[in-house]
Amino acid sequence: MTTNPITVQGIDHIVIRAKDVAAILDFYGRILNCPLERQLDDLGLYQLRAGNALIDVVDAGGVLGRQAGGPPDPAARNMDHLCIAVEPWDADAIAAHLQAHGIAVAEAVIRYGARGNGPSIYIHDPEGNTVELKGPPQQD
Repeated sequence: MTTNPITVQGIDHIVIRAKDVAAILDFYGRILNCPLERQLDDLGLYQLRAGNALIDVVDAGGVLGRQAGGPPDPAARNMDHLCIAVEPWDADAIAAHLQAHGIAVAEAVIRYGARGNGPSIYIHDPEGNTVELKGPPQQD
């Protein structure tokens, strides 16, 4: 029996195809505090730092974006959801911050994730993608 040479360490990056790049960069950059780290305008690629991972935003009308077909829409989403680990966790402060930016916030509930059961809140980015903000695991 051979050993598996793949040892996963975590998520490196996700890629979101966007119709309105400015709105997506504002949402992930300013509201969710993921700073723009790198941008390649000729390709329509914008990379934001999300802890140890990247959120890549690809302009659906740009060079890279056109390679994947038409732009995303509610009937043809480009992903189910993205989950971002958030610490420290203060559900009330997080909800107030999001609501101040006009973002509808679902109630925080306990859900299972990569680090175990912990609080999470579902929201939507400007293009309708679901984003889960996930707090630290509960101590049993």
